[in-house]
Amino acid sequence: MTQSQVSAHLADKIGITKKQAKGALDEITALVVRELKREGSLRLAGLGIFRKRRTKARMGRNPATGAQIKIPARTRLRFTPAKALKDSVLGSR
Repeated sequence: MTQSQVSAHLADKIGITKKQAKGALDEITALVVRELKREGSLRLAGLGIFRKRRTKARMGRNPATGAQIKIPARTRLRFTPAKALKDSVLGSR
């Protein structure tokens, strides 16, 4: 689903214009980015947790040449789905 499809769905479901829905979606996205930069994590009940994680430097291999290369440490973004989300999508186990 694209951002414009999400905006159209929100507009239809809530009864607002597509422009207002896109503005709300843009603001939610900006809020997520702000919180991740400031706090390093964001928990959305029923959805899951977004976290910044630091990975260690490691050795890798160039697939084209086979030469070993050093992959530097970096910060990655991780999402852990909430149990409620997993159960509703995958079914209860």
